[in-house]
Amino acid sequence: MTPFGEKVRELRKEKGISQKLMAKKLAISPAYLSALEHGHRGQPSWALIQQIISFFNIIWDEAEELENLARISHPRMVVDTSGLSAGATELVNLLNRDIRSLSEDQIKSMIDTIKKRD
Repeated sequence: MTPFGEKVRELRKEKGISQKLMAKKLAISPAYLSALEHGHRGQPSWALIQQIISFFNIIWDEAEELENLARISHPRMVVDTSGLSAGATELVNLLNRDIRSLSEDQIKSMIDTIKKRD
């Protein structure tokens, strides 16, 4: 699952809307919406993000949050470490190798560490 997919599913369930109905209103297939929610599809297009924002009638901060979640929700990333330190390359390779065995607490800790530098 991606952060974007998780948020869309949360919004949809809060409103009591089925995937089938939402997909119909957005003119996409229910299978695509399901794949998007489960993180089996790449980032949605800007136009689809705007349609979803409009569909849920969300504004300002919540709309911006959804756009930001879409930006960080690509389920298959390629990280180019050329020109970076050996440590950066090691970090990316270790994460690639071990991501599936990390607990949610470990993942959250790593995310928090990275976000603290902002």
